Amino acid sequence: MFSELSNRVEEFRCMCQYKLWHDVPTFAEDEELPHDIRQCYILLDKTSRSFSAVIKALPDELREAVMLFYLVLRGLDTVEDDMTLSLEKKVPILRSFHEKIEQEGWNFEESGPNEKDRELLVKFNIIISEFLKLNKGYRSIIQEITKEMGEGMAHYATLSGKNDGFSVSTVQDYDQYCHYVAGLVGIGLSRLFAESKLEDPEFTNAVDISNSLGLFLQKTNIIRDYREDFDDNRHFWPKEIWSKYVTNFGEFCQPENSEKALTCLSEMTANALTHATDALSYIASLQNQKVFNFVAIPQVMAIATLSTVFRNPTMFQANVKIRKGQAVQIVLHSVNIKNVCDMFLRYTRQIHYKNTPKDPNFMKISIQCGNIEQACEAIFPRHYRELYDKVFSEKLFQEKKGNTKDESAKVAVSEEVRQQHKKDMIDLGVSVGIVLLIVFSSIGVVFYVLGLSFSISDLKNLKLM
Repeated sequence: MFSELSNRVEEFRCMCQYKLWHDVPTFAEDEELPHDIRQCYILLDKTSRSFSAVIKALPDELREAVMLFYLVLRGLDTVEDDMTLSLEKKVPILRSFHEKIEQEGWNFEESGPNEKDRELLVKFNIIISEFLKLNKGYRSIIQEITKEMGEGMAHYATLSGKNDGFSVSTVQDYDQYCHYVAGLVGIGLSRLFAESKLEDPEFTNAVDISNSLGLFLQKTNIIRDYREDFDDNRHFWPKEIWSKYVTNFGEFCQPENSEKALTCLSEMTANALTHATDALSYIASLQNQKVFNFVAIPQVMAIATLSTVFRNPTMFQANVKIRKGQAVQIVLHSVNIKNVCDMFLRYTRQIHYKNTPKDPNFMKISIQCGNIEQACEAIFPRHYRELYDKVFSEKLFQEKKGNTKDESAKVAVSEEVRQQHKKDMIDLGVSVGIVLLIVFSSIGVVFYVLGLSFSISDLKNLKLM
């Protein structure tokens, strides 16, 4: 109970810190940028706020290439997801999408009226215009990944159409589907990192671990989105797994099948966790700070999501997500491998804590949790983490006292820094004051509406004064 309360308090602190001091780039409003690239940033913000934030934080030489890579693949994904399009219309577009992105002026206006990313395809000519301005190395990578992904999506869209929404039968099919829709994204990003010279050129050859990075995110999303996908007549859980527990995929929604649903969920979670160690190894090999943040934040959110949905019956009735406070905390803390390991361990231990011997998949979950513990220990050993915390605490203490080895550090903080600290404290005080005002005003309104009142004498009668 106390641990949960302290976590909520920390999340609230992070949200205040993020709101007050975290500057999100606003490229869409930068009038110095060309019109078309600003429109691309607007489309990026509309399609995904979470990915938009991490993409916009990338270094200049990589940011636009990754943004256009994301928008191109999002356009492809929008075509695949559109259930109003017939297979006869959808499949040829998926298979030729890599050619469309080189056709100036091409767009697509036949998406369903309720398709959430319809605007992206309507304005796709703007994306093409900016894509063609990228250097040849970036364009080749994006086009090759788009071609392979389009072929895979066309294959599974055809299977889904023939099998009433079911496109994934075996675990092998499941891995292959996730490779096409997410693993290729990881492979493409690794190649873009290498092309930018911000990371080691060997990232171009890191195919397996890059694929695993994408699979970890995609499998987490597939698990979390069970109810949403089921309601849309899309079924991505492999039949090889769910058929062990029920006859029909939708039976997990029925309260009487709650235990079967949770057991199947455990097996799906164990399968997803097999990729967590690869994700950690990949993150640990990154050198550029902004690229590190870009990769680490979604991966930590994935393990946090698995911790939230694991043995949670609510996810079979509604879409379950991590709290906003958790998300902000992850964004602020995913800045070094020590913090990433700490958060992976935290959420892995939550999964392990909820694991039960009554579950047939108990050992599978336990083994994967143990593997993550070992991976974190190998990447950043416990005694180093403890030493890091000690040194960091001592450094903060010395900085507050003004005692550092460098004599120049003993000089008083500059007036500019003092003024900034003063401003920050005033901003924090104002925000806390506003929160308290809202709280007490709300209490006052409730008392007024209910006709309640109290006085100092009431407190004396209660012997509180």
